[in-house]
Amino acid sequence: MNPSHEPTALIIVDMQKGMVNDLPRNNPEAEAHIRQLLEHWRACARPIVHVRHLSRTPGSPFWPGQPGAEFQDPLAPGEHEHVVDKHVTDAFSQSGLERWLHQRGIRSLVFVGVSTNMSVEASVRSAACLGFDCMVVADACYTYDRPDIDGKLRGAEDIHSVALANMSGEYARVLPVAELLRNQ
Repeated sequence: MNPSHEPTALIIVDMQKGMVNDLPRNNPEAEAHIRQLLEHWRACARPIVHVRHLSRTPGSPFWPGQPGAEFQDPLAPGEHEHVVDKHVTDAFSQSGLERWLHQRGIRSLVFVGVSTNMSVEASVRSAACLGFDCMVVADACYTYDRPDIDGKLRGAEDIHSVALANMSGEYARVLPVAELLRNQ
């Protein structure tokens, strides 16, 4: 996975209670895969970062103090795991995450979470532009159906695939959870 044997951080993006809803989405096994990776990282005592979106819009389910802003119970941070609060899609923007990673000598990042085409993609692009070696676990991310610019509804699977294609190569290595764990 990381040939230089530098520490690799697991970055879990926006796995909050407000993301649990009835909207059409892809990858129903994403949470199970994220949990599998979280347990593996914990067992190996590797660095884990939980990113949480806190909205600046009153009434949002992600407004601070609302139940939707809290982490999903099975994926909640452990006592010694780092939590990053963000107010925009990019986990690196004005959050201190880049500094936290540099202070610990972490240059390699594995991204999982929601939404593939929003916060995951924005954070991966920033991380790569900042010089981090990024991986995205395709089956540990998901997104929702969404209309395109012309109002035509696009399916979550297509949106997910395009977002992964956008990141693949220039910004990140995209791989399934089984391959990531096999190459440990």
